[in-house]
Amino acid sequence: MSASQCIFCRISAGEIPCRQVYATSTVLAFHDIQPQAPTHILLIPRLHIATLNDFPIEQRGLAADLIAATQQIVRDLGLATRGYRVIINTNADAGQEVFHLHWHICGGQPLGKMLTINRAQ
Repeated sequence: MSASQCIFCRISAGEIPCRQVYATSTVLAFHDIQPQAPTHILLIPRLHIATLNDFPIEQRGLAADLIAATQQIVRDLGLATRGYRVIINTNADAGQEVFHLHWHICGGQPLGKMLTINRAQ
């Protein structure tokens, strides 16, 4: 998928509205439209990167920007002390639906176990 067709690139460019919570020249964070927790924020790099596997190692500064954004967002939303989860789904088996690197910042309630194993497989 090209960046011009990517929904997150279009949100980043302002073509599609979002409920923004944080923005810099390199990253954007907004409320997920299908929240899985009382607080569910999506954090994206403005640079189109399909998956974590594709993250360019020369973009170390962007990785630092994503971490700094996460720290600020959880402080601003009151999650830093109570706790939160950061999730990066990579490729189909992990449930990645939008192939633009993003992470989910979830909190606002006890989140339980990290994974539930489906033993029926």
